[in-house]
Amino acid sequence: MTHYLVTQLRFARSEFLRCIEGVSEEDACKRILPMNCISWIVGHLANQENGFWVYLAQGKQLAPGLRQLVGTGRPASTPPLAEMRSAWQTITTEADVYLDTLTPALMQTHFVHNEKAFEENIGTFLMRNIYHYWYHTGEASSIRQLLGHPNPPEFVGDMTKVMYQAEG
Repeated sequence: MTHYLVTQLRFARSEFLRCIEGVSEEDACKRILPMNCISWIVGHLANQENGFWVYLAQGKQLAPGLRQLVGTGRPASTPPLAEMRSAWQTITTEADVYLDTLTPALMQTHFVHNEKAFEENIGTFLMRNIYHYWYHTGEASSIRQLLGHPNPPEFVGDMTKVMYQAEG
């Protein structure tokens, strides 16, 4: 059974996609300083999932160069939305392979990189990823408002498919 926090991540993803639905390629690449553009945000979220659930968890690298383009602390960029959406889709599909294996016990363990365990456990990485989506969903919504997009989606949407469930 899919862990409840994985279900919440998938809901956060769906709300993010709902937020950027209908954004043109041109608008997705517009920067309103000091914010990044929407296409950068898409790639940035893909980069985090790639780092956590594909690279650390599975030892795979699906998007070489993505971190340099949209990683934290990198210079601002305005990558094509179609390219970032494609990377996001590929990465989240592969991430789900690992996420579907998560159990409460596994989430108490730690990723190891270069023979050193991370301080945060896997469950905390998962919460960080969920909160990261919500942060950037709000940012993308603000960008859309500043660009004058009419009737941007309201949040939070339909939660009937992600109702709270007690663990264990």
